[in-house]
Amino acid sequence: MQESHVKLRNLLIFILGSAFGAFMFLVPIPQGKAFTTVLDYLVKGLKGVFGPSLSYILLAVVTLAAVLSLYNTFCKPEWLQKNDLLRKNFSSSPFYLVSKVLGAIMAWFIVFKAGPQWLISEDTGASMIGLCNTLLCIVTAFSFFLPFLTDCGIMEFLGVIMRPVVNPLFKVPGRASVDLIASWFGASNAAVILTREQYMKGMYTAREAGYIMTNFSVVSIPFCLLIANVIKIPQLFPAFYLCICVVGVILAFIIARIPPITLLPNTYRAAVGKNVHEDVPAEMSLFSYAVENACRRASTFTLGNVLRNGFEIVFGMFFDLIPIVVSWGVVALCIATYTPVFDWISYPMGLYLQLLGVEEAFKAAPATLIGFTDMFIPALLLGGVTAVKTKFIVGVLSLIQIIYMTEVGAIVIKSEVPLGFGGLLAIFLERTIIAIPLIVAFANIVL
Repeated sequence: MQESHVKLRNLLIFILGSAFGAFMFLVPIPQGKAFTTVLDYLVKGLKGVFGPSLSYILLAVVTLAAVLSLYNTFCKPEWLQKNDLLRKNFSSSPFYLVSKVLGAIMAWFIVFKAGPQWLISEDTGASMIGLCNTLLCIVTAFSFFLPFLTDCGIMEFLGVIMRPVVNPLFKVPGRASVDLIASWFGASNAAVILTREQYMKGMYTAREAGYIMTNFSVVSIPFCLLIANVIKIPQLFPAFYLCICVVGVILAFIIARIPPITLLPNTYRAAVGKNVHEDVPAEMSLFSYAVENACRRASTFTLGNVLRNGFEIVFGMFFDLIPIVVSWGVVALCIATYTPVFDWISYPMGLYLQLLGVEEAFKAAPATLIGFTDMFIPALLLGGVTAVKTKFIVGVLSLIQIIYMTEVGAIVIKSEVPLGFGGLLAIFLERTIIAIPLIVAFANIVL
């Protein structure tokens, strides 16, 4: 029989470290009529401290990313090639290299308001710079606290305890419940980063990580309340949020059982292998094995690893992810705002809504698809819709589509999870088509 890891040091790390991580990420704190987290307060604090200078910090980050990626591609300096961290973040394929350079050029025009209006307007470039400024703060605040949630044992403990419920329903480890709670009370992109890091460490297979990223990374409660206010139905928020939860669970149950999720390899990252153990041995109880698993994980926890891993996450997000988000995000918003593309492609959705008896179906149709670019745009497009039930239906839909390319989508594509643009688009359309009749039925019952 293997030696038990349930020792005083490991128990203290598990209990105290996990409690700190849960307090930062998962404990809901009242904020007006909604809830937020300590991490969200910290993000807002960082934004307050740096203020307008955040845009210039972002500009420096994307510029440095573009310059060093170009330098590495064409000159391959020895000092950069020999450093694993630098090589990983500044070695780019031709497509990503162009994306980084394009992102840097766009950022210079937008920050200094020197470009054409379609590029620098509040609806396109300025909006994307603001989003990336927030992402800078999220990554900075998130990275050094993440190990307290992932490495102290709480995910192993909940993984064993929740597995009998979560695994049959959603075909994922019990630890995925932590990702869901993190997004409920925090931010969807933070939950995606959490899942990505768990996949990199061998805690999820490629299929599990891809599924969790595209189904469990729900929009936070505060943002749901914001959308309800923007579309002018705050009085319906209890029913509005209940519908989001009910339909979201049904979608997660269905999507786990159909392509493209079922086509993803159900294997762990080759470089690390499987590092998760949730099956309870016959000689142990559920609770005792959960504690043993948690203490085993806690035994590897050190503050040195917290700092080292936190720095690697910050560095990777700053110089490899955010420049891509800037370039893709601005292009997507420009297409959505200044071209009729979404009006054209949404005509079948208008017919679909009309078939289901939704009022002002064709007027609302573009908002059903434009969420693929960004989560906030559908609410803006509903300004011309007067039917309350239609606002309710499309508002809920926009918040359970999940795969917003300016946030979640870009992070997924830049991760090592084998789920590309085509896969994300397929899941987005599946969620949209399946969800609409469910939301319509719910709206018909409660409104």
